[in-house]
Amino acid sequence: MTDAPITDSMVPVDLPEDVQPSLARSASIIALGNIVSRLLGLVRETVIAYFYGASGLVSAFQAASTIPTMIFDLLIGGMLSAALVPVLADYARPARRRELGQAVGAVLSVVGLGVAVLVLVVELLAAPIAHLVAGGFPPELLDVTVTLLRIMTPAVWFLAISGAVTGVLFALQRFTFPAFAAAVYNLGVILAALAFHEQLGIYALAVGVLLGSVLQLGMQLPDLRRASVGIRLRLRHPALRRIWRLYLPILFGLAVSQVQVVIDRRLASGTGEQSLAWMRDATTLIQLPHGLVAVAISLAALPALSRFFAAGDEAAFRATLGRGLRTVLLLIMPATVGLFVLGQPVVELVFQRGAFQPSDTTAVVQALRIYLIGLVPASLDWLLNYTFYARNDTLTPALVGVASVGIYLLFALPLVERVGYLGLVFADSAKHTGHFLIMLILLRRSLGNLGDLRGGTTAWRTLAASAGMVLALLLVIPLLRGALPSGFEGNLLLVIVAMALGGAVYLALVSLLKVEEARLIVDRFAARLHRRR
Repeated sequence: MTDAPITDSMVPVDLPEDVQPSLARSASIIALGNIVSRLLGLVRETVIAYFYGASGLVSAFQAASTIPTMIFDLLIGGMLSAALVPVLADYARPARRRELGQAVGAVLSVVGLGVAVLVLVVELLAAPIAHLVAGGFPPELLDVTVTLLRIMTPAVWFLAISGAVTGVLFALQRFTFPAFAAAVYNLGVILAALAFHEQLGIYALAVGVLLGSVLQLGMQLPDLRRASVGIRLRLRHPALRRIWRLYLPILFGLAVSQVQVVIDRRLASGTGEQSLAWMRDATTLIQLPHGLVAVAISLAALPALSRFFAAGDEAAFRATLGRGLRTVLLLIMPATVGLFVLGQPVVELVFQRGAFQPSDTTAVVQALRIYLIGLVPASLDWLLNYTFYARNDTLTPALVGVASVGIYLLFALPLVERVGYLGLVFADSAKHTGHFLIMLILLRRSLGNLGDLRGGTTAWRTLAASAGMVLALLLVIPLLRGALPSGFEGNLLLVIVAMALGGAVYLALVSLLKVEEARLIVDRFAARLHRRR
């Protein structure tokens, strides 16, 4: 799966020729950074599994990291695409460039001061906050969670400033350093775990979070300096009001969704010390295809969707949206069914070594397969959210997010008593599926008939091709297991050969079924090979 065909396929044919290369290059840089970050994230989780297994200590780390992640998501993460970048991009125009330094200075000042106060509050209230998130843990594990939280919380300040800097650089169309910033963060966690796991135990991961946040900010500051923004720190500026108006609906929706995260962690902590660790590992594997497909395509589509909506070009808007949805389906469908079939060897390959036991593999595979139920709708839903953002509607996704939390609770509360952590995993998949279906209904009300997007046709064709791929894998996997050695090398070869065979079968079937985006990807790949020769 290459990035260039994905991003090129997001560009409608009626875009001006001078716009296509710029958009494709920018999206390719973002996608490449996303790939590197996801791969390093996978390495990070592999290192954690090797040194700490799927133990209660890893669950404590997962619970403690919930709070810093939540603060970042509420204050910066959701603000980037919906408010920060659009507003700062307006000030980055030549006609308003002189005001950019003041606007950026105001954003950095307010973010820096506000997050510093929050960090202090969390440090003072670490014990009750940890009890709120992980009150189901035994007392000794809860104490570890409190200490981890106190070590990690200062990282929020560095991550928040780094996120604001990312918004500035994106607004200036400087994508390279922000695209790779998350990869540097993961590298910090990996280095700290490798260097300090013997001396600090699980606390090495908390030190790694702090180190990674500093590295992430430090990586972007030189590029901000080169941009010559002329930052002037201040606490008041009209840009702040504009950002706040755009972000307020999203903040409301995110706040409700974060309440769901806290409930999820709290319920999981009562189902066993290892439950959060198992859920974390399964989530890591889910996030890889989701990030490489849904996030990359949505980020590539957002600027074009916003531009076409502003210009009133409804035909180009619908063409871009349709191409995006069909490309997501083309790529996420085989990833979902392939990971379902290959779940056992993939988990063994990535995690099962060191302190990570075969029983942990079984538990993670069970969670993974239930999470996969929601992967396709969650990936399509990501682009639908961005579609509403492009139409200057941040309220609808926020309200649907609130409704989806209700869906989660409807399933989670009764199921956690019956099937433990797996009930929470199923509730999460139900939440994503419900959110997607509601967003699809609302999109139809907004845009009218969606038949011209041809999403349904592509869905059935990619599903049929995926079924053929599954049959091929089910036939070949037993043969490979009999022919290959056991252990890491055998699993590695099995996964590589099975993925290659499955991918070839899938590509042949979607081509036979005349899935348009498959032809575009093959043609683009062939053209690149021809140019290299």
